[in-house]
Amino acid sequence: MSHARDLGADHRPAGPSRSRVAGAGDSARSRAFAQLAAGMPVLPVLPVLVVTAVLLADLADGGAGMIWLPLLAAGPALAATTNGPRGVVCVGLLAAVLGALLGVRDGVPSRELAAVLSALMAVTLASGLASVLRGRRERVLAAVRSVAETAQHALLRPVPANVGPFQVAVRYSAAAAEARIGGDLYALIPTRHGVRLIVGDVRGKGLPAVGTAALVLGVFREAAHDEADLLAVVERIERSLARNLGHDDFVTAIVAGYPEPGQLEVVNCGHTPPLLVSASGSVTPVEPDLPSPPLGLRALAGHAPGLQSLPFTDGDQLLLYTDGVTEARDHGRAFYPLAEGLERHVSHEPARTLGALHDELLAHVGGRLHDDAALLLIRKPAASEAGVAAAIDPGSTVQVPACEAGCR
Repeated sequence: MSHARDLGADHRPAGPSRSRVAGAGDSARSRAFAQLAAGMPVLPVLPVLVVTAVLLADLADGGAGMIWLPLLAAGPALAATTNGPRGVVCVGLLAAVLGALLGVRDGVPSRELAAVLSALMAVTLASGLASVLRGRRERVLAAVRSVAETAQHALLRPVPANVGPFQVAVRYSAAAAEARIGGDLYALIPTRHGVRLIVGDVRGKGLPAVGTAALVLGVFREAAHDEADLLAVVERIERSLARNLGHDDFVTAIVAGYPEPGQLEVVNCGHTPPLLVSASGSVTPVEPDLPSPPLGLRALAGHAPGLQSLPFTDGDQLLLYTDGVTEARDHGRAFYPLAEGLERHVSHEPARTLGALHDELLAHVGGRLHDDAALLLIRKPAASEAGVAAAIDPGSTVQVPACEAGCR
């Protein structure tokens, strides 16, 4: 019976069939009109409003003629800043038609009217060309951004939300917002020698700094797996930089490792001291026992960096950062107080902590950083927390974004 009802529902008398054919024709015409409308440029609102304002001003002035007509050229000129060439031409034609009508209405001499209309068309053509060139520049910029993002993901790879026994979060902002990458670097990788990480800052900016950052990260990723001793990892990076850097170039860095439960090793090479957050929430800078030179300058300093061992147990956190964070200034030239900010926003979720810190940092500087800034936070969760996380999402590999707004 159900099948019979379906057949009956499909059955139609001849009259409705003709109606359906007619409806299909209407639908085809509607689609054709829709396609035509989609191909037509949409008049830009602001330039049309400018042309309309000139029209109303001329009418309100009792037909002043040559006083207002030249201002019609502002329409296509303004359209070139936001619209494509078709939009510019449409605004120019609209302005020319209105100019001709107003000129005839106001009794403007034909020679003067022709001169105004010729100038208007010349402005329209020049604006159309400017619009074409702007479109090309925007496409080139989009391609450059795409390449920069690809390079960023190759250089600063996304870090999982959980690495070994740690919860992890990363925030990175490049001062060159269009480039998306800069001279700050970070990496965190699990190895057979335990989890190892690096946060560093290359002297300088631009492509040379990016190249040096790529060199440091490449050597670190190899040495972290090969060398059992963390100081040997630092030595490998130092030797590579000594061969490839200029005399005035260097890299400040923190290299850390977690060789066994409850113990964190830190090597500070001229970098800003990391902040250790205890399970109770107190924040303490990890000052080096022996100040060490930045990577690439050991030959000038004459001594090697030292290795510090820190207790790092359940609930403890370590924040590594670059000087783009601590040297960020507000309008009153005051530095951002990172330790106080961390104490205010610390939580059991590193991503939430860094999100709050990053937002506060941008608010402190007024929305735009003037130097590259990197933040990397690791937390050692308690065994019970780790068990709950594994039960909710076993084998989690949630990716932490490498770059945020500034990034935006």
